[in-house]
Amino acid sequence: MKFLSLIVKNCLRNRRRSILTVASLAISLCLLGVMMALYYALFIGGQPAKAQARRVVVRHKVSIVFPMPLYYREKLKQVPGVDEVMVWQWFGGVYKDSRDQRNFFARLGVEADKLFQVYQDYQMPEDQKRAFIQDPAGCVVNKALADRHGFKLGDKILIKGDIFPFDLDLTVRGIYTSSDFDDDSLWFNFKYLENALRNSSRLSAGTFTLLAKSTDDVPSICRTVDDMFANSTAPTKTESEYAFGLSFLSFLGNIKVILMSICGAVTFTVLLISANTMAMSVRERVREVGVLRTLGFQKGTILLLILGESAFISLLGGALGVLIAQGLCAAIRQGPAILQQTKTLAIEWPVFLALTLLALFIGVASAIVPAWNASRENIIDALRFTD
Repeated sequence: MKFLSLIVKNCLRNRRRSILTVASLAISLCLLGVMMALYYALFIGGQPAKAQARRVVVRHKVSIVFPMPLYYREKLKQVPGVDEVMVWQWFGGVYKDSRDQRNFFARLGVEADKLFQVYQDYQMPEDQKRAFIQDPAGCVVNKALADRHGFKLGDKILIKGDIFPFDLDLTVRGIYTSSDFDDDSLWFNFKYLENALRNSSRLSAGTFTLLAKSTDDVPSICRTVDDMFANSTAPTKTESEYAFGLSFLSFLGNIKVILMSICGAVTFTVLLISANTMAMSVRERVREVGVLRTLGFQKGTILLLILGESAFISLLGGALGVLIAQGLCAAIRQGPAILQQTKTLAIEWPVFLALTLLALFIGVASAIVPAWNASRENIIDALRFTD
């Protein structure tokens, strides 16, 4: 610690280079921080909410785009451990201008009388629930979505059909909140689909959501359901709602490999940046190292001074990068709810600790070779050095 002031002065010797190096490290570690936070949220730290842990989703085994017969509902009710079964169908469609990302949100047809039984974390006044159940053209929206678009009770919402050959002309009958997760969804009465697709083969279930009696029943329900329909024309894939949400990432490829590849590339790049900076800094001070050796500084002390300078710059860049990454995570949380994890994305303590250790590693690793060479430099050769 007695050499800390000397380390700081050495860092400020070439202010422009130090500032640019810190900025480069901050930007790189900011990107790295967001990637690590996303990886942590998706695969390590993320856990289903209490109410979500009892929900199970049944979809077509091949893909969610393939429908399932509505009569599966009666068979699913007979599975041991199932408390309730709800049909829902993804409508898709276009709200206003599809080019505006603010207009993207889930539009789902659902059995209105089952929605609040299965999604027990949804909270809405009883009179609004009754209005939604009784109105075949009614819909309910999440409060976050209502605030973003200014939806109020009684408002009309027009959704242009793209998957289905008709448009939705809906009336807002309720605005709900969730104690666990604001999903930015619009749920409309499944009766709208039944009336529009009467006697049509397209009237089917996109997925079934089951409410298990307890979380312990979830694994057995998944096995039983898939075995039940294994040899049918529409085999199923049954999984917890949390796993179902993560399965959407598979459309993008192997997310784990992608995130780890980005992290590796960023780490390698920032290591090169820091190594180049320290190599130039040490080369400029070869004669100074000779003077320090003449004054009695030991080789180990010189080595620690140079490593300390590199580590100080790297940690400073890392701290700034973490702050920027935290801000980006906050911005992502305000965006569309693509996944539950994006609504809670943050630089958690394990990620913060990993970034701090990585910044320290980058600082030491990038300076170890020039620092070692400088500390071993012959005094006479160092004093004669000119550049």
